Amino acid sequence: MTARWSARYSEGSHDRPNDQRSPWQRDRARILHSAAFRRLQSKTQILGIGQNDFYRTRLTHSLEAAQIGTGLVSQLVKKSAAQIQPILPDASLMEALCLAHDIGHPPFGHGGETALNYKMLAAGGFEGNGQTLRIVAKLEPYTQQHGMDLARRTLLGLLKYPVLQPPLPIPAGSVNPLNLNNWKPAKAIFQADADILDWVLQPLSAADRDAFQQVDTLEQSPFIKSRYKSLDASIMELADDIAYGVHDLEDAIVLGNVSYEQWLHYTGDDMQQIGVKLFSNEHHIRKDAIGSLVNRLITSVEVYQALPEASEPLIRFNARLPSVETAVLHSLKQLVFNCVIRQPLIQQSRFRCQNMLLQLFDAFASDPSRLLPLNTQQRWHSASGQDEGLRVICDYISGMTDDYAERMHKTLFGPL
Repeated sequence: MTARWSARYSEGSHDRPNDQRSPWQRDRARILHSAAFRRLQSKTQILGIGQNDFYRTRLTHSLEAAQIGTGLVSQLVKKSAAQIQPILPDASLMEALCLAHDIGHPPFGHGGETALNYKMLAAGGFEGNGQTLRIVAKLEPYTQQHGMDLARRTLLGLLKYPVLQPPLPIPAGSVNPLNLNNWKPAKAIFQADADILDWVLQPLSAADRDAFQQVDTLEQSPFIKSRYKSLDASIMELADDIAYGVHDLEDAIVLGNVSYEQWLHYTGDDMQQIGVKLFSNEHHIRKDAIGSLVNRLITSVEVYQALPEASEPLIRFNARLPSVETAVLHSLKQLVFNCVIRQPLIQQSRFRCQNMLLQLFDAFASDPSRLLPLNTQQRWHSASGQDEGLRVICDYISGMTDDYAERMHKTLFGPL
């Protein structure tokens, strides 16, 4: 891969003496040792932190996604044509992408994400993937101004939605609504970080960039849907989906949140035998079934031309599962969503947590120079304009763990 894709935004060298690592190994290390990555241990995956000590957090989910991602790459190395081999990511790059893919998620999962988006509608919105780019390229203090200063290809691989936020409607009135369903975040990069996006896409020709950044416009939230992503991002997203669909399903089965009857309802007849094993009382039998499911999905991966007219191979090709395995994965994700995430107890907890973040944002925005921590106050005072000041507050709240957000809310408002 050419030097332009291993370049770093700082244009400076941070090489250590006698360091023999590749750019992707260095990126993986920067992510792994970052505070943003460590905070994932106390951020919600599906069930809230503290509800049980068995299930996965954002941290364990990311570790499992990294393992699945390298498995997908190994399959593609074995199966792909000679012309594809040189552009496939190596294991360190894929691990870096999977480890970092969720570090922009705020406390309390997608409920917290929607709450912060609502409070930021007048200042550019909020979305977890956009915040991931912001953390790795600006906020994480590995460098003074460029965050972790990751290589360009690593940043390209983190762009699940390589487009900028559209103009967002601003709600009337100042009262926080109880229902936020109409304010789901647009999946895009913040306008405040347009310079980073421009730099990442700089190697693309004008025609390639125009094609790569095509979107479908929607009449209501999330307002836009980007059509394309890079090869690396497509592999990372598959790893994320498999980890979510299979391993989060395992949590639900062990905790009794999903029944065998529900499994039969959402899956086909060809999945009945593996379902018997999944719902076995013998732990090793259930683990064998989980492994079989993951293996079936990983070993079916293939490369195709997602953007045939593109001259840059990193955006021309994507990875996907064949139609049968895509349907299997979709059924697993639907099972988790409808039978676990949509459970009233989960949604009631989400409602409570959304309102906590709305109130935290209002509190800090009401008197930032008094309530924000000292180091965040410095950033707020340095902000040029109200929108940038609100973005500083949003950065602070989105970086909180679930536990810290709960404690901060109790500090400011007293026990619920």
